[in-house]
Amino acid sequence: MTKAMGAAMRRIQAGSALSAFGLGFTVPYLYVYVAQVRELGATTAGAVLAVLAMAALVVLPFSGRAIDRRGPMPVLLVAALLASAGALGLGLATSVPAAVASAAVLGAGTAVMQPALATMIVWCSSPASRTRSFATQFFLQNLGLGVGGLIGGQLVDESRPDSFVLLFSIEAVMFLVLAGIVLTVRMPGSPALQDTRPGSSRPGGVRALLGHKAMVQLCVLGFVLFFACYGQFESGLAAYGTEAAGIEPSTLGIALAANTAVIVAAQFVVLKFVERRKRTRVIAAVGLIWTVAWLFAGYAGLGHGSQAMATAAFVSTYALFGLGEAMLAPTVAPLVADLAPESMVGTYNSAFALVKQLALAVGPAIGGPMGATLHGPYIVTFVLFSLGISYLAVRLGRQLTPVQNQPSLAAKPSKIVARYEPQRETAAA
Repeated sequence: MTKAMGAAMRRIQAGSALSAFGLGFTVPYLYVYVAQVRELGATTAGAVLAVLAMAALVVLPFSGRAIDRRGPMPVLLVAALLASAGALGLGLATSVPAAVASAAVLGAGTAVMQPALATMIVWCSSPASRTRSFATQFFLQNLGLGVGGLIGGQLVDESRPDSFVLLFSIEAVMFLVLAGIVLTVRMPGSPALQDTRPGSSRPGGVRALLGHKAMVQLCVLGFVLFFACYGQFESGLAAYGTEAAGIEPSTLGIALAANTAVIVAAQFVVLKFVERRKRTRVIAAVGLIWTVAWLFAGYAGLGHGSQAMATAAFVSTYALFGLGEAMLAPTVAPLVADLAPESMVGTYNSAFALVKQLALAVGPAIGGPMGATLHGPYIVTFVLFSLGISYLAVRLGRQLTPVQNQPSLAAKPSKIVARYEPQRETAAA
């Protein structure tokens, strides 16, 4: 990584962390704010959360092509401004239409920020440094979310709507800070990525992506990963813990704190382990770790131990999920970037973000009812999903070049294999 790339990367990482810090102020309290503080009811609160997800599903299919044609910086600026307007609108919303509309704007803005930031990281990193760059982003985002939530919890007061206006105002300002930082970034002219610059004439489109077997398999694997973990955190697993394991609602906060603590503590220790190993083997190991996590959850709800042991097992489930997340951060996102043709980095990042959003939408819808009522089948289902992660990871490994699977081999010239390039299309995708 050159000096210019390093300087740009530091600014990008700082902006990403500060935007996560702003999100942390409001994410834990959004439901309570809409339903109770603004007295709009549980139905409206559920609609606001649903609109946040649906807005992302609407805009992500178009964001990738925009990033590849215009570059990530203009797209990120627009997304940050939209997110800021949406956050401020939610803070001031006193009616159902205003709350739903603001949620749509906020959801669209934050969704597009993810692939735009990922593309900027790709532009400012080399294949050798990309693993560490994405791990650093994941670490700083989790730290920002945690610190923001902690501070927000000290400022919030359900009897004072003004305290929530303050939280949403801080969130809006952090998105503006991100936009300001992005304006100061001077993107380096990396020779390896010249064809990703706006105006490239190289072929692309959804058809080319769907014709890339390795990327399609990675998207399937990504859906299972996000469905079996993030899609259960605040829905199925929480419902299972309170209904089957008798976990107090306050313990859910402790479990989430344990998850974040493991990520923050383990990220760079895990990074040293991951950097010299095949990516698909690391992902397969995550599947096994999460299998153990679901078995711990099974013991918490279906075992015959004391309540203290059930609580410890349940918290351990979240901690093991955190360990797996720390292993995935330097593995999956860089792999998406390394699979992408040089002219389609934004398209590939947006496609994978769309897969994640789909999993986060489907996960609660399926896991929530199962976790609340079908306790045994719920655990069995997600043990099988976790084992499926290991199987899909091993299968994906057969589609990757040695360097794509283990970037450290790039230091050995004889091992370098040409990357995938899409066939030129005869019609626009």
